[in-house]
Amino acid sequence: MSADPSVVVAERYARGATVAAVVIAAFWHLGYDLAATATNWGVYSRQWAAVVGWVLYLVVGGVAATVLLRGGSRRVAWLAGVGTLGVDVLLLVAAPGAVVLPANWAWGSVGWVAVIAFWRHRAAHLVAFLVADTAILVVGMVVLDVGSSEQVSRAIMVLLGAFTLQLGYSLGAHGLHAAAQWAARSSAARTAATAHRAAAEAVAADRAVRYQELHRVTATLLAELVAGADPSDPTVRRRAAAGAARLRRLMAETDDVPDSLLHELRAGADVAERRGVQVSLSVVGAVPDLPVDIRRALTEAPVVGLSAARSTARVTVVASRTDVTVAVVADAPDVHPAAPTGVTLTQDHDGTELWLQTRWSTA
Repeated sequence: MSADPSVVVAERYARGATVAAVVIAAFWHLGYDLAATATNWGVYSRQWAAVVGWVLYLVVGGVAATVLLRGGSRRVAWLAGVGTLGVDVLLLVAAPGAVVLPANWAWGSVGWVAVIAFWRHRAAHLVAFLVADTAILVVGMVVLDVGSSEQVSRAIMVLLGAFTLQLGYSLGAHGLHAAAQWAARSSAARTAATAHRAAAEAVAADRAVRYQELHRVTATLLAELVAGADPSDPTVRRRAAAGAARLRRLMAETDDVPDSLLHELRAGADVAERRGVQVSLSVVGAVPDLPVDIRRALTEAPVVGLSAARSTARVTVVASRTDVTVAVVADAPDVHPAAPTGVTLTQDHDGTELWLQTRWSTA
C-alpha cells in the first residue's frame, strides 16, 4: 500500500466498496432468500431442490467472496457464475408452478453473487451473466407454459429490479472508485508541485544569500583596491580569482546539464585557465545526482585550490553511487579553505605543491 495519504484513502475506499458488495450478497441471501424459502416451504414440490439451491448459492457466494477479497481470478469468476446459474435451474425444479412467485427467489438474487464474482472484471461479464439469467427464466416460462400477462409483468419487474440494483451498484461503485483514484492522483500531483515549488523557493533564497555574500566580498576587495591595495599582490590576486570562480559556480548551478558537479568544476577551471593556468580534469566512475548543497561543499576547496594555482592544476573526480571524491593538485602556496559542511576535507602542502581533497559518502 502506498504511503501517500490521498492514495491510502482511495485504496481504503476501494476495499470498503468491495467488502460492501460481499455484505450485500450475504445479507440478501441470509435475509430475504432464507425467509422466502421458509415461508413458501409448502409450495415446493421438490423441497430437496430448494434446499440444495439455497446451499449452492451459499457455497458459491462464499467461494466468490473469498477469491474477491484475496485478489480475484477470471477462471474462478466464471465457474462461480455457472454454479450460480445452477441455482436458477434448481429453483425451477423445486417449484415449477411458481416460476415468478416469491418461492422462486433465484431470479432476483443470483445476480448479487455475480456482482462479487465479476467485481474485478469488465462490466460486460456481469451483463453477460444477467442476460444468461434472463434467458433461463424465459426458457423456463416457455417450457412450463407460464405466459399470462400478470406472470410476464411480474417477470419483467423482477428482472428490471435485478438489473437496476445489481448492475447499477457495480457500475456506481466502480465509477466512484475511479473518481477516488483520480482525486488521489490529482492530490498527489498537487502535493508534488507544492514540494517542488517549496524546494525551488528554498534554493532561490539560498542562492540570494550566497549572492549577497559574494557581493559583500567583492565590494570589500574593490574597496581595498580603490584604497590603494596592490593588484599584483599574490594574496589579492588569489582572492579575486577565488571570487570569480565562486561567481561562475553560482551561475553554473542553474544550468540544466547531465553532470552538474563536473559542470561546476569546469566553471572554476575556466577561471583558472583565463589566468594562464593549465588545468586537466579527469573523472573515474559515474557521478551520482547530488543536491546543490553537497555539490557546493565538494567544490568549495577545489575552487580555492584552482584560484591559488600559479601555472598548473590537476583535478580528479572519483565517484560511485555512494561515494564522491574531488582532489586538486596544483603548484600553489599553502591555503586554508574553510571546512565545508557535509563533506570531509583533507589537505597537504609539500614545497610548491598543494593538495586538497573533499569527500562525500553515504556511509
